[in-house]
This record gives sequence, structure tokens and C-alpha cells, in this order.
Amino acid sequence: MDYASAFKKYVNVLVHEGGSDLHFSTEAHPTIRVASLLTPLLKEPVLSPQDTLGFAELLLTPEQKERFLREHEIDFAYQTPDGNRFRGNAFFQRGAIGIALRLIPKTIRTVKELNLPDVVETFARKPQGFFLVVGPVGQGKTTTLAALVELINTERMEHIITIEDPIEYVYTPKQSMIDQREVRIDTKDFATALHSAFREDVDVIMLGEMRGADTMAAAVTAAETGHLVFSTLHTNNAAQTVDRIIDTFPANQQDQIRIQLAASLAGIFSQRLIPRVSGGLIPAYELLINNKAVSNLIRERRTHEINTVIETGSEEGMIDMNRSLAELVARGEITIENAYSFSLNPKVLEKLL
Repeated sequence: MDYASAFKKYVNVLVHEGGSDLHFSTEAHPTIRVASLLTPLLKEPVLSPQDTLGFAELLLTPEQKERFLREHEIDFAYQTPDGNRFRGNAFFQRGAIGIALRLIPKTIRTVKELNLPDVVETFARKPQGFFLVVGPVGQGKTTTLAALVELINTERMEHIITIEDPIEYVYTPKQSMIDQREVRIDTKDFATALHSAFREDVDVIMLGEMRGADTMAAAVTAAETGHLVFSTLHTNNAAQTVDRIIDTFPANQQDQIRIQLAASLAGIFSQRLIPRVSGGLIPAYELLINNKAVSNLIRERRTHEINTVIETGSEEGMIDMNRSLAELVARGEITIENAYSFSLNPKVLEKLL
């Protein structure tokens, strides 16, 4: 098989169908994901172990291949000659290679184009603070952060540093100066790059992901000391996110991180991409905005009450996930069944429908 030609063909199909992901797995057809559903390319041959190895050799640099064969999994980025960019993960399964590729759109869409609420833009215009976009894998967190970074890039003269593993969206400097650092290529790890950023005259830091207490502590400190910090976590909602951050630290450090987080947190945005009745996906979301009440709840270990603050805080711009789902149903954007399946509290949703 000519792996370069085959890969180009599969990418063209993915882009034409408006898909998000491309999968290579031994003893299976190449498969794409469109609007959250997997679709095998049945006209293409079933892949052999030699085929998946061939695609891995196409997509990985010699250094990446060496590390992959040693560690048996690797995150990487790959860009085709015609500019299609992918975030990839290669792994072993049953002794053979599997590859999952996520297509990164060429154009960075705006908050409005992503069907997100206007209030999200206010966090890009803050001079400092800690803003998190959370949700399960594949729910558009990186795309939302890219929209905010690009908004700053368009509106203000700032020094922006992104720390990613791997680099996903590639920014073209406009008003801002943007440096993008990739873990293991441009820096040792997230924590090292973040500590180094303090000496790099940075205004805005975008962390692709927070991994470990060292990274979280440095991110919170950066927000406390006058920087605007964006990052993501794989958590379900705002209350769980606060607990996850605090629980990452040893017990004797948790009170200190509570105080720091209560002071530095700007907001937490949780999102889900839901199949749209008319086709494609549309986001439902929850937004926590840190205010005096929320800060007190964090400091006083009452994070279980955060959901109530969100439900009653619409006048301040907060958004409740169930209300967001109910509004999408009312507009005919999503089905009731999907609303229930994505709700974290279906009994409350039932009262809103």
C-alpha cells in the first residue's frame, strides 16, 4: 500500500464529510467519526498489522517512532502538505498498532461561530485570573480556548505563551506576540515551562492541560500574580473541578490551595457537544463566575453548594447546564432524549422541559 496516498484519500473523505476523527486499527476498515458517530470506510481495505505500522511510520518522526516503540504509546501532532493538522495518539493493542487522529480545523472560529454564549468573551478581556474549560474528552474544550486566545490576539497587544502536548491550533500573530511551546520538543514538561514563563514577560498563558499538583500550583500562582491563565480539565462540572484541583494536593497543602483558588479563579466553563436535529453538533454548557459567594464556598469547603449558586445566578451571567439543555430542546435544536442523556441531574431537567 502507498501509505501517503492512502492517508491523503482518507483525509479528503474526513474533511468532505465534516468529520472530526480518523482511526486506524488492525483487522478493521479505516474509520471516521462524523457528528459523534463512527463510520467505517467499507470501500477501503481492512488494515493489517503491517498497514498500521506503515501509517505510524508516515505520521511519526524518527525520534517519535523510537520513543513510541519504547513506551508503546505517544501523543503527537501531524500536518499534511496541504495544511490539514491533526492531534494524534498511537498505541499498541493485542501486539499491533492503533492510531487515533483528531482533525484540527484550519480556521479558528469565534465564540459566536461556536454557538457559545457572549459572556464567555468577557474572560478573554480580563487582565488576570484563572479560567478553566472543562468536560469529557472530545467536547470542544481546546477549540473554545483557541477562540479566546484568538480574541486576545485580535484585540490586544499581549505576550501569549501556550504550553501544549502536542501543539494543536497554530496561531498567526496579529496584535499579540504568541510563542507556542510543545512538551518534550520545546520544554521538558508542563510544570517546567510554566515556571519558566514567569521570567518570559508573559501576559497570557494557555496550558493545554493541567497535569499534577506542581502544574496546578504554578497555574494558580500565575493567576494570582497578575497573569491571565487558561487551561482545561477532564471534569464534569464546576463543583467537581474545584474538588479535583484541591484533592490533587496533599492534605497539609489543601487549605492553602483553597485560599489561592478562591482568590484567583475567574470562572469555570463546562461544555458538551450534542447531536443537532438538523445535523452536526451544538454545545450545551454551564458557566460558573467566581464572586464573593463562590469564593466563600471554596474557602469554607462547601463546594457541594456551588451548583445551587449557578442555578440562581443567571442575573450575574451564570448558566445552568439543565437550563441550557432545556433551551436547546425548546428551540428544536436537540431531542429530549439527548437532553436527558447529557444531563447530570435529569430530575431537575424534567421540571424545566
